[in-house]
Amino acid sequence: MGVGEFSYKISISTLTVAFLLIFIIRLAQGHFHLFCTPHPVKATSGDDVILPRHVEPKLNVAGLTVEWSRPDLHPDPKNCLSLNEYIHLYRHNCEVTDMKLPSYIGRTALFTDGLREGNISLRITNVTQEDEGRYRCFIPKLKSQSFQLFILLLVS
Repeated sequence: MGVGEFSYKISISTLTVAFLLIFIIRLAQGHFHLFCTPHPVKATSGDDVILPRHVEPKLNVAGLTVEWSRPDLHPDPKNCLSLNEYIHLYRHNCEVTDMKLPSYIGRTALFTDGLREGNISLRITNVTQEDEGRYRCFIPKLKSQSFQLFILLLVS
């Protein structure tokens, strides 16, 4: 062998194992899915409602960020410093209230005991007509469109 030449000897079985590992890792990346009711959630003014949502297969999401928002609601355009855009924001194992829409403060909660099993359902208390609309749940860390599903809440 001359200067600057290299010799590589890799067995077919080593290449096969490496290829299978890469394939399995790529396959596992999109393995989790969000599930929710396909029907609108119906409520009467003053009711408490649960917007059902869970991750399958079961995944401990207690350490992940869970964002609940309303795509049809936006921060106050008169206040350019306003960061209020979430119905409920769970980050670093606790609720973040300073980024919540004011009308939802004190009225939303996740089932924190269920987060270890992938339950990311949202409870909204004392619903009003203004709560009617589409709700978006998103888990940024999972980086999948299947983690951005919508639930329709109808209030009569």
